[in-house]
This record gives sequence, C-alpha cells and structure tokens, in this order.
Amino acid sequence: MIAPDLDPVVEELRDAYGLEVCFVDPGVGEFGLRNALLLVGDQFLEVLSPISEGTTVQRLLDKRGGAGGYMVIFEVDDLDRRVAHVRRHGVRVVWEGDLPDIRGRHLHPADVGGAIVSLDQPVPQGSWRWGGPVWPTLDTGASSVDGIVEVTIGAVDPAAMQNRWRTLDIDEAVRFVPAGRRGEGIEGVTLRTTDSARVGEQRSIGGVGFTLSAGAASADTSPGEQR
Repeated sequence: MIAPDLDPVVEELRDAYGLEVCFVDPGVGEFGLRNALLLVGDQFLEVLSPISEGTTVQRLLDKRGGAGGYMVIFEVDDLDRRVAHVRRHGVRVVWEGDLPDIRGRHLHPADVGGAIVSLDQPVPQGSWRWGGPVWPTLDTGASSVDGIVEVTIGAVDPAAMQNRWRTLDIDEAVRFVPAGRRGEGIEGVTLRTTDSARVGEQRSIGGVGFTLSAGAASADTSPGEQR
C-alpha cells in the first residue's frame, strides 16, 4: 500500500484489525521512501510513503488521486525458473536484489498490468528478511486477523489481465474486477478472521477496500506464499 502520509494509515490498520508493526525498514530509503510492515499471521501488509521528489510511489499517488494499493509480493522457491519464464513472455525486470538470505526481482508493471509484482526467494524458505529480525517471535494472539486470503485488482479488461497473470504464473490468490474511476490498480484485500461475528465486515483504509473472510489464507503453493 502507498499513502502520502504513512502514519494515519498504519494506525487505522492497527485499530481495525489488531495488527502490530513488526519492522520499519531503513533500506527502502534507497527508493526515496519510508515504510512500516504489519504482521498478519506469517504474512505482511506494508505501507509506504514518499520522502523524496520524483519517486515511483509519488507518481502513482498522483496518477490514482491518492492512497491505494501498490505491490503484490510473492514468496517463491524457484526464482530463477520464474524469472526466465516471465522474460520469455516479454516482462522486464526493473529491480534486482541479491542477499545471502533472500533474492528478489521486481517486474515492470507495464509488462504485467495492475500492480508492481515482486518475486522473492528466501533462504531458508519461510524466513523473510524484509519483515525484520523479530517477526517470527512476535505474539499475534491479540489479533483475530491471521492471514491474507486474496488481493483484488481493477482492470479495464479483467479477463485479459487475468489471462496475462495466469500466463506468467502469478495469479494465485488474485482476483480481477472492472477498474473504477481511479483506473487500474489494487482495489482490495481480503483478510482471514477467526472471529465469526466479523466475517463479511468491510471498510476502506488507505484507499484499499478490506473485507474479512473465514476463507483459508493463501497457501504455500505455486506461485508461493503471498506476502
């Protein structure tokens, strides 16, 4: 997610779902940004805001008229194969990060459609450097929200964009709907709740529509656990 002002969006997510910030990553300063990651079970919601002029985030904020969705990040266990596959289908890689415990690749949104997609392979699987050093030990029992079920993306031609993502093998736990007045982009996130009384609850936070569901969180299957 992206927002002109990070803190109010983070606080609203905390208040609405009992989520806690597990990490503030100084590394995003490389992109002229600041961030906060909130732990959702063993997955993450990240909120970013620009601190420099001319960032990709600022351009998207201007284009879509304010806060909203930004990236879909997948954990994979076969990064090199997947990168070779998307490149065969004409997708450019716009950022590469290689560290001893994780490697990541950002795909060009113009070649994919709907969002920036990142494919990331941690070592070992299930670890997640981008979530900071303490998230595996945090107690999330105070939150009744424990997983990401689905991401909803608005598209001018939902069927065509869905087919594109399916061809690229990145359509797991992603749903496509007609784009609204703000144009193409991430429209919604469905979260899993263990509180049956809250199933079906909907609210808009930071330009993203959140829905609570009793459905299963996105599994560690192809294309990998959705982070």
